[in-house]
Amino acid sequence: MSAVFGDWDGSIADARRLQEQLASGVVLRDDLPEAPRWLAGFDVGFEDEGATTRAAAVLLAADTLQPIASELVRMPTSMPYVPGLLSFRELPALVAALERLPQVPDLAFIDGQGIAHPRRLGIAAHFGVVTGVPSIGVAKHVLCGRHVPLGAPAGEHAPLVHRGEQIGWVLRSKLRCNPLVVSPGHRISMDTALAWVQRTLRGYRLPEPTRLADRLASRRA
Repeated sequence: MSAVFGDWDGSIADARRLQEQLASGVVLRDDLPEAPRWLAGFDVGFEDEGATTRAAAVLLAADTLQPIASELVRMPTSMPYVPGLLSFRELPALVAALERLPQVPDLAFIDGQGIAHPRRLGIAAHFGVVTGVPSIGVAKHVLCGRHVPLGAPAGEHAPLVHRGEQIGWVLRSKLRCNPLVVSPGHRISMDTALAWVQRTLRGYRLPEPTRLADRLASRRA
């Protein structure tokens, strides 16, 4: 755990301190290959009434979105769910899943928030800072912030704003589906994060990288 969380003492107060410290290291400009070759999707599920964390990673070819490899990691759950501290529960297993992939992705899509988080360090941002991998958060619900109502058609999107700052986008990725929250995690800009999620939609609510990871993490193969 120390390799992932540094000098964290295990307390909630110190986890919040660490989030604020790491958030200062988040890079919100494009710092990825001009033509990424490898994408990866990551998601987490739980077994044994939450005692076991199950992290899924799927590697895809960026040009075709065809899956190349997948990994599923199981490990004891490190802490109970605490709102705003999801990464301290899920990140060790996600990093282990990343390390098992045959290729480091050029861009990671994480099921969860990027900077669309009260302390600007959701799980996708935490993952990016710890691993150095450019990352995007793709969440199913708003954690903080407000946005104008979206129109019904797929593709409608609007800025998500918190304390006067844009922290992401809400995107209606599919007709008659609730919108997604798209936010940069690390080494990617606000606009590019949205563009990559739009580019990887294939008629489902979720973009292909996290859709495949969700299916694997939920054991819906």
